[in-house]
Amino acid sequence: MAVITSRSRSASPTTGSRRGPASTAAVFFVLYAAFALREHARFETTGYDLGIFGQAVRAYAEGRAPSSEIRVTTAPAGFTGDAYPLLGDHFHPVLALLALPYRLAPHIETLLLAQAALVALAVYVLARSAQRHLPERTFAPLALGTACGLGWGTQQLIGFDFHEVAFAVPLLALACRAYLDGRPRAAACWAAALLLVKEDLGATVAVFGLLLVRQDRRAGLALAAGAAVGVPLIVYVVIPSFAADGRYAYAGQVTGAHGLLDGWSVKALTLLLLLFVTGGLVLRSPLALLLLPTLAWRFASANPAHWEPGLHYSAVLVPIAFAALVDALRRGVRLPLGVPLAAALLLLPSQPLATLAAPGFWQEGPREDAAREALDLVPDGARVAASNSLAPHLTDRATVHLTSDGVLDRWPAVEWIVADLRDPYPAGAVGDVLRRAERDGGWRVVREGAGIVVLNRQRA
Repeated sequence: MAVITSRSRSASPTTGSRRGPASTAAVFFVLYAAFALREHARFETTGYDLGIFGQAVRAYAEGRAPSSEIRVTTAPAGFTGDAYPLLGDHFHPVLALLALPYRLAPHIETLLLAQAALVALAVYVLARSAQRHLPERTFAPLALGTACGLGWGTQQLIGFDFHEVAFAVPLLALACRAYLDGRPRAAACWAAALLLVKEDLGATVAVFGLLLVRQDRRAGLALAAGAAVGVPLIVYVVIPSFAADGRYAYAGQVTGAHGLLDGWSVKALTLLLLLFVTGGLVLRSPLALLLLPTLAWRFASANPAHWEPGLHYSAVLVPIAFAALVDALRRGVRLPLGVPLAAALLLLPSQPLATLAAPGFWQEGPREDAAREALDLVPDGARVAASNSLAPHLTDRATVHLTSDGVLDRWPAVEWIVADLRDPYPAGAVGDVLRRAERDGGWRVVREGAGIVVLNRQRA
């Protein structure tokens, strides 16, 4: 370990041109942005979660604490507020960094572009790491940068709305690069910033601190101790102080009908994919230890959605896995660089970016046209009950609740209902709300067609 650290410190920080890694990252930014923006234009993004984060960032941009009217749908029993305080759900003050971009461009697409840029930044950092630590392998930055950019975890993040963990992806890449470079204090600073992204990253920060002890005892112990103190403070003091019911709602997520011993056919697939995309070399680096906290809480969770490779939960694993691969290769472990690239390409047909090549992805249909016409009927500043696929298209200019049980009883009252009859979430809610409006009276159908319905409350 000492030999590697010494070699890393003597390497020139400018080894190789930045042009190659920057070009690779730029290509992925374009691909990510094109996919995300088109997915949004096709009404495939949702109130859960893009709409919620859109409301949070809008609140920051307006100088308010982050809150969400959409999140009220799953608020604790007895909550009567108009908007749920989001710092009482998860601790993600890093979202405040998007306030200025959103203020300059107050559109929810700003979040999608920011997420694309954050993930592309991680691609650049990892490609540069490969360039510096594998200087004799000129193909390394392109091969590993591309494999990282096509990683199933990062693609799943881009493929499903926006999430705060987008900030964790480049932070982890930067922390791992500093570790590989033998810059423990820089690594500690980048890793410490993860505590501002989401509370479940605290254990990863603590493990990173322990890894850094061998390079810089003081920096490593300070980081580990900071995480050990900070996480309980966040989970048991900060979040409950904002929460409507005064508690951290996810403290009991490891209890339920399922647990650590269940679902190992699915969990094994997640593990196998990690091995597959790195040619098994992820296990040949101490950085692999950083994977354990995320895998541990996911596999111990009572929610089966946490076990599988899909959704955004695996995004934080990708920069760690590829940094570990670079570490293994610089230690002299032999692996053709085409292996991780080929693995990523083999998985590509089942990943979100593959749909960019599908003609239907770029075609407009009656549903999209009807949805846009329906949304145009809603005036700025209105109070709206919108179904899940329509909600994020209104959060920039209206107060948006989700079409769910009790939404018509809220005060101040919603004035508009905009619903896609095919929206599956919340289950059966769209039909229930429309039937309630018809039964109560006082609502006028303004537009109906292609499964999209718009109602306006009539003034008494």
